[in-house]
Amino acid sequence: MTLTAIDWTVIVLYFVLSVAIALFYSRRAGASADEYFLSGRAVPWWLAGTSMVATTFAADTPLAVTGLTVKYGIAGNWLWWCMV
Repeated sequence: MTLTAIDWTVIVLYFVLSVAIALFYSRRAGASADEYFLSGRAVPWWLAGTSMVATTFAADTPLAVTGLTVKYGIAGNWLWWCMV
């Protein structure tokens, strides 16, 4: 399979857009550690919650939960939910 000019154009535009977004937000986030890690404490509760839930869809989470459940029984799942 070979890539056509349209394929390469889409790939290049994707990377250019990604770098542009990164540069835009890096200036804002570079102001302080609070701005970088806490978004200036301006994130609404629903966005912070959505971010936490989205994090649990990572590839390693099912493996970690399975390991905790094997080691501690069903209580291991509650440990994971409590972030212990």
